Amino acid sequence: MTIKDAPEEWRVTATSTPFRGNKTSVRTDEVVMPDGSVVSRDYQVHPGSVAILALDDAGRVLVLRQYRHPVRQKLWEIPAGLLDVPGENPLHAAQRELYEEAHVKAEDWRVLTDVYTTPGGCDEAVRIFLARGLSEAEGERFEVSEEEADMELARVGTAELVRGVLAGELHNNCLAVGVLALTAALAGDGIESLRPAEAPWPARPFES
Repeated sequence: MTIKDAPEEWRVTATSTPFRGNKTSVRTDEVVMPDGSVVSRDYQVHPGSVAILALDDAGRVLVLRQYRHPVRQKLWEIPAGLLDVPGENPLHAAQRELYEEAHVKAEDWRVLTDVYTTPGGCDEAVRIFLARGLSEAEGERFEVSEEEADMELARVGTAELVRGVLAGELHNNCLAVGVLALTAALAGDGIESLRPAEAPWPARPFES
């Protein structure tokens, strides 16, 4: 038996957007249930994101610590960011985010995994890349502001990150999924078995 998610779309009789923000909005759909009843479903509409598990030659992951106001914590995370425009190539977005947040470039890129972060209340889709062959980016550092101006950067071994995730000490979704997926890949068919960086992404279609 193959366990695989499948596309499906239940009928929507009405939709509205009660809130619009700078990057995201909230939508209310009236959805027809299997028994014929109609219920309201509120959810956040999100452009989609990319995240990068950047692995250096010593087996360490590039992580950053950033304040996240909704949860009132400083979280250790991997570099990540929004898709700037609909249909943006996610690899290009990932390369941009790695440069802007860490001033690093990578020679080898692969898709580590694709996830929906909160499918019960948000349509955000995230593609997590594995980046290797790291080196310092050329030119001046990207000028950061707001929460990013207070970021700390570090390189941490994968075993320590896995320990922190399982101990309930590290909570960022992309970091947790990324390091656990990398660990599974290394214990299984290896990094060479991962999908190429330009692999199709049905959740956020793009042109190469």
